[in-house]
Amino acid sequence: MCVIAPKNRPEGVGKKTGHPLPTSGWRGSPEVWLDAAHELLIQSGVESVTILQLSRLLKLARTSFYWHFPDRQTLLTALADRWANRTTLGMISATEHPARTETEAMLNVIGCFFADRAFDSALEFAIRSWAQSDPQIMRRLHREDAIRLAALLRMFHRWGHTGVDAETRARTVYLTQIGYISMRVVEPLPERMERVPVYVQIYTGLSATVDEIDRFRADHGVTP
Repeated sequence: MCVIAPKNRPEGVGKKTGHPLPTSGWRGSPEVWLDAAHELLIQSGVESVTILQLSRLLKLARTSFYWHFPDRQTLLTALADRWANRTTLGMISATEHPARTETEAMLNVIGCFFADRAFDSALEFAIRSWAQSDPQIMRRLHREDAIRLAALLRMFHRWGHTGVDAETRARTVYLTQIGYISMRVVEPLPERMERVPVYVQIYTGLSATVDEIDRFRADHGVTP
């Protein structure tokens, strides 16, 4: 989870990049303002993402915001776009990653959620919270859910599953992971890793090989 504006952050230093920022004669950049909005959304919810709060966080004049965004709504749309890029795209890529077996393909999908490599779980949680009070974001959330489920369904189809069998497997994978995020479940990595072979068996009906599990563990920094 991101932490917003530590008190000991040197003035004019960007949290995400660590690069010094000019303290005068500078209006930021679209990415700098968007990064700050991202921090506020994760930390305090969409209500905190205001031009005033952003200018305080960045120590820039509120008028500087308008050099990059015409209004707050445009910034919020950019935040929603960032969310899709940092979640849906990574998940789709995982479902399409080359695999020699169905169990290896399933491990690719499970792996995309480890350490937020390809799926930003904190941002996902923040967007789902935001959607509760914003019908437009809720509609987009439903669209992204459908896109992700379709990607999982295509993966199961490639491995010979059809009909309600493929649909139920895709839904089980997806709804389990979203449940983890929505409930803010935190598991120690060894405990989480121990469950991976069982999840693979539940999702696919097949057991991953020892070599596949060993490679998965090594890919995620867990040694035997």
